[in-house]
Amino acid sequence: MKKILLMCCFLIGISAASHAQGGRMRRSPEEMAKGLQTQLKLSDDQTTKITAIYKDQATKMDSVRTAANGDRDAMRQAMMPMRKATNEKVKALLTPEQVTAFDKLQQEIADRMRQGGGGGGSQN
Repeated sequence: MKKILLMCCFLIGISAASHAQGGRMRRSPEEMAKGLQTQLKLSDDQTTKITAIYKDQATKMDSVRTAANGDRDAMRQAMMPMRKATNEKVKALLTPEQVTAFDKLQQEIADRMRQGGGGGGSQN
């Protein structure tokens, strides 16, 4: 019985520590593109091109994180235009129907972010 109680306390502690640190894991460019492939019914060619766009964005954002040296405001200021440019590049590869669905997804993510619920990572 003591072992079970100890294990429960251990798991609760790990969970609390994870939540305190933000509890967010960044999704890889491949995961983000796969998510869009499922949600927007992308072709394999579209998915490949979007993965490349997201990889480029991830590299640039890592550079910004390093340069910002923990300054969240500086990171946010630098990343907003990068995200917008990435979204425009992605939209250029989509059909009109997919653009509509993509815009809807982006709006849902923005709404969750405003409510403090995180973005789900579909657009990093």
